[in-house]
Amino acid sequence: MPELPEVETIKNTLKRFVTEKTIADISIFWPKIIKNPDDVEQFKQILVGQTIHDITRKGKFLLFQLDDSVIVSHLRMEGKYSVHPSTEPVKKHTHVIFAFTDGDELRYNDVRKFGTMHVFDKGKEFTQKPLNQLGPDPFDEAFTLDYFYKKLKKTERVIKAALLDQSIVTGLGNIYVDETLFRANVHPLKKANKLTKKDVKAIREQAILTLEEAVSQGGTTIRSYVNGQGDMGMFQQELFVYGQEDKPCKKCGKLIVKMKVGGRGTHVCLSCQKN
Repeated sequence: MPELPEVETIKNTLKRFVTEKTIADISIFWPKIIKNPDDVEQFKQILVGQTIHDITRKGKFLLFQLDDSVIVSHLRMEGKYSVHPSTEPVKKHTHVIFAFTDGDELRYNDVRKFGTMHVFDKGKEFTQKPLNQLGPDPFDEAFTLDYFYKKLKKTERVIKAALLDQSIVTGLGNIYVDETLFRANVHPLKKANKLTKKDVKAIREQAILTLEEAVSQGGTTIRSYVNGQGDMGMFQQELFVYGQEDKPCKKCGKLIVKMKVGGRGTHVCLSCQKN
């Protein structure tokens, strides 16, 4: 699943290709992707004729900023956006096409069909699901040490599960939680409410640094992730633990172990991250 760095990369790429383009028509081949409004004809009626002025991001969500509306898009497992001339053949698993007045098309492709699109009146996107349930982005000013420490003190879950909770901090997924905890020298099974303030400070700092590095590298290519124009992210070359099971730790040389935490595959160095 694309996480914050991948979505940030997609956002930055798409902005170069669709900003100030006007929607002439919309083709929807899998209506279940459209969540709000739940009528695809109304979805089209709202958006046709509007111009995309900007693309922003909240956690793992893309926000297409139009004249009067905002499209809130979640890519889920394998959703992808790409821009093509209208004359180019449409690939299998393309479920939504935004046709622009200049002849280009923004195409949404999703093998698993798990992605979602919501349309809201501008200014109301953060007052309703799904965005009103999200905690601060790691890059937000609101993601302070005091905020983070107080939130973790209120949960009895292990820290891995707490970091995956998008209502505490949004944008982190399995890859970057594993990497963050390794860099902070914190075991994923430690109880969140038992962590010292020093541990929480290290987790917060390493989460921000890890995400900044990943954004600078264009994200991580795991399985099928590519950015908006098909280019692969390169942060996988910098990974310390994720996907590195049975390989030597880059810090201590001990083998990286893979375990299950809350049903999620979790990568850990038992020497660097003591429980």
